[in-house]
Amino acid sequence: MSTDPKHGAVQRDATSQEIYDAGMAVRREVLGDAHVDRANANKDEFTDDFQDMITRIAWGGIWTRPGIDRRMRSAVTITAMVAHGHWEELAMHIRAALTNGLSRDEIKEILLQTAIYCGVPSANTAFKTAQGVFAELDRAARQPE
Repeated sequence: MSTDPKHGAVQRDATSQEIYDAGMAVRREVLGDAHVDRANANKDEFTDDFQDMITRIAWGGIWTRPGIDRRMRSAVTITAMVAHGHWEELAMHIRAALTNGLSRDEIKEILLQTAIYCGVPSANTAFKTAQGVFAELDRAARQPE
């Protein structure tokens, strides 16, 4: 078997398909089926290679590694999104961080940390982004099913 059952990590001798499959599984667990289904539905000849690459390399090669847990990976990813000003990706990864077990208070602390190391203007936008994500989630939670 090419995945480590204890950690879910893809081993170095995994086939490209096994890495892709493991990446797709983690991607779905972290981002949710709806997000991944939308991304796959929007694939075309131009974007197919990119979607394949991020599934294999980011999700199958990095997010499956055993060295740090998904909570820590989410914290690092949020910081990177703030540092580079990737606001749509930040919103997506704030949702993912909640899925991965970070609390809103922990996300707030991460964003406060980014104010010092990434700059106050970036953190200001990050707080507005997180506030919007939380408001959207709260509205959805209040909706009757």
